[in-house]
Amino acid sequence: MDRFLASSMSDISRTRLQRYIKDGRVMLNSVPVTVPRTAVRHGDMIEIHVPEPEPAKLVPEDIPLDIIYEDRHIIVINKPAGMVVHPGAGHETGTLVHALLHHCSDLAGIGDVLRPGIVHRLDRDTSGLIIAAKDSMAHQSLTEQFAARTTAKRYLAIVAGNLQDLSGAMETTIGRHPKQRKKMAAGTPRGKNALTRWKKVEELRGACLLDIRIHTGRTHQIRVHMASVGHPIVGDRLYGGPVMIRIGDRTVRAERQMLHAAELSVTHPATSERMNWKAPLPDDMRRVMDELRRD
Repeated sequence: MDRFLASSMSDISRTRLQRYIKDGRVMLNSVPVTVPRTAVRHGDMIEIHVPEPEPAKLVPEDIPLDIIYEDRHIIVINKPAGMVVHPGAGHETGTLVHALLHHCSDLAGIGDVLRPGIVHRLDRDTSGLIIAAKDSMAHQSLTEQFAARTTAKRYLAIVAGNLQDLSGAMETTIGRHPKQRKKMAAGTPRGKNALTRWKKVEELRGACLLDIRIHTGRTHQIRVHMASVGHPIVGDRLYGGPVMIRIGDRTVRAERQMLHAAELSVTHPATSERMNWKAPLPDDMRRVMDELRRD
């Protein structure tokens, strides 16, 4: 039972599903089951009663922010690598949301209770631009823009190996990995369509710098697509990216995935003006590039 539910409900962990079973929240053919190892067969009817999440009380935290732009409606942050965007399992404090709540005193209540103001996200170890809404009007407008794909996002990435072509595109489905729950995978039958376009910026030793534009916003999209063609992002341990690149008698080490959200364009929710922001490459990516350039 627990294995079947875990494979069918990718948004709930197997551990939590086992707890639901033991708590009597799962029905098999209208009869409660309390043993996770209960066998299921083709044609069985299964009901699961997921409890409503208890709203967490978020406490603002005085965390420094690199603010690129701010007005009464929106705020654009250059997020450092290592910062989680919103609270979740294992990350109850120290997130971008906690910092925004301290900086924007009236942010609470804008959107999701655990993600006030957040309309899109970046992975913890991806640096770069992220925009947040400061009022309900802006939140609705930005949410609709991201859903309609009228925003524009450009990334810079250092990927392993050297691609033969100067540019290219990848379009596949992306969905939960069938065996590894923390990973996503390209080409999954039940995945959602994802389109990534790339252009080579600079060829390095054992790697290259790519300019990447995504036309969809799937979880781990760039990381999955680059890994699927044999050029994972340098430092991306989850998807097989090399942490160290050996060049002669020296080693270049990447402490995190070398992926940076370098440019973001949206239509301003209040003025309808098209706005564009850029964030320079962070120091750690510059260091890796400089070391890969050395003769």
